[in-house]
Amino acid sequence: MAGHSHAKNVMHRKAVQGAKRARAYGKLIREITVSAKAGLPDPAHNPRLRAAVKAALTANMTKDTIDRAIKRVAQGAAGENYEEVRYEGYGPHGIAVIVEALTDNRNRTGGDLRSIFAKNGGALGETNSVAFQFERKGVLRYPFSAATADAMLEAAIEAGAEDVESTEDGHEVSTSVEDFAAVRDALEARFGTAEAARLEWWPSTTLTLEEARAAEVMKLLDALDDHDDVQQVYANLEAEESEMEKLTA
Repeated sequence: MAGHSHAKNVMHRKAVQGAKRARAYGKLIREITVSAKAGLPDPAHNPRLRAAVKAALTANMTKDTIDRAIKRVAQGAAGENYEEVRYEGYGPHGIAVIVEALTDNRNRTGGDLRSIFAKNGGALGETNSVAFQFERKGVLRYPFSAATADAMLEAAIEAGAEDVESTEDGHEVSTSVEDFAAVRDALEARFGTAEAARLEWWPSTTLTLEEARAAEVMKLLDALDDHDDVQQVYANLEAEESEMEKLTA
């Protein structure tokens, strides 16, 4: 199972930097709200909400802030009704991009993202225009301290996971969409709630660009990630770890 270095070398997700903490908190609250509405407003009985709460705590959001967001949903407070929407398009130099958003105004968000793509050398496409270049995967991420590499690998195999990558940065377990819930529940019972547990888009084919062109792509990805409605950005850009560090600095 283990072997490849998918998380290190492929830019299939964008991490929110500390300077964007306020915006990141807004996105986390939005995910908590949607998760609480999609199931019971109780993390103990709602795995998606439990994962959203864990992600918020990992980002240093206070428990009071999290509890207030859940309480608003539980009390049926009036507020935005967010819709999960996926957008697809191409960035500079043929890079395929998938954007996942939570929006209360699909037309506004679509217009904004179309403009961002156009201003950064790309073009927003139709649904499924690039999704065929990606695979849908269930992904769980644990801190390095959660378990030894052997223990995580053994537990993941027993649970039915597809792959495990363990590095000093942590453990990343990937599953099929169908097995995601079962693997999540099995690992949670053994190691506690994962820092991240969600479905992601992983590129099945990647493109390697020289630094200047990769920088143009990163400019687009950063602009998309900065939009308040955007939750996740995925792209099939591949770069050496040293180059990626420079591009994301």
